[in-house]
Amino acid sequence: MDSATKELILRFQENEITEYYIYKFLAKRAKGNNKEVLTKIAEDELKHYHQWKELTKEEVKPNKFKIVFYVLLSLVFGITFAIKLMERGEEAAEKAYEELSDTYPVAAQILNDEFAHEQMLIQMIEEERLKYVGSMVLGLNDALVELTGSLAGFTFAMQNSKIIGLAGLIMGVAASFSMCASEYLSQKSEASEDKSPIKASIYTGIAYILAVIVLIWPFFVFSSYILALVLSLAGAVGIIYLFTFFMSVVQETDFKKGFTEMLAISMGVAFISFAVGLFARKSLGIDI
Repeated sequence: MDSATKELILRFQENEITEYYIYKFLAKRAKGNNKEVLTKIAEDELKHYHQWKELTKEEVKPNKFKIVFYVLLSLVFGITFAIKLMERGEEAAEKAYEELSDTYPVAAQILNDEFAHEQMLIQMIEEERLKYVGSMVLGLNDALVELTGSLAGFTFAMQNSKIIGLAGLIMGVAASFSMCASEYLSQKSEASEDKSPIKASIYTGIAYILAVIVLIWPFFVFSSYILALVLSLAGAVGIIYLFTFFMSVVQETDFKKGFTEMLAISMGVAFISFAVGLFARKSLGIDI
């Protein structure tokens, strides 16, 4: 074995032992079917580590930073997001695995486990928040479209940060309750056994309220209504980016398409409302 090949295999070996500890930690926190699935994947990763070790004859320590990073990611965004994001990185190693399989047959076996067996197991993971992604999308989309548009319109109609913020807060809280009620009635009418109407309405409301907080805080902090609006719109872009990225990972969809579409709708409504607010202020002669 030449030095370059050994270095490559050692990297694979480190990756396997690192992911073993990640899956082992996640399995300890999980229950029922999830616990069994994560335990099985952890065992596979440890098996792969020892298979590579037979070739290198060396012990390799796990990457502690990567372990902490993905554990924290799982706590914030959920197990499915953390795992699928982690497994994304392994797709880049597929070509290297295939090249090694000509010389080392064990690489072909590991490749089969990594890109077939484990992917099947990951699809078996059950996570409550993923059942209500549709409700979260509804809450966020509605909040972003309504609030970015309203705040842009208020900004040039009122030209007072505190009043704009207050108007946005009142509208946002009222709209969040309205969305919760609408989602509750919608889910109840569908009578789905997989989803609870109450939980669906709660997820919708939480998503809406979080968007409200991000969008209106600049108006209570900065006296310049222009600066507040810019920061509010930047916050909207940030929400769209994070949520679209989350969706692209857990649902394996096209990130660029989803981000562009959601951004265009929100910013388009904001621009139109901006123009309406400016027109209303000049044509109606109202000065607040």
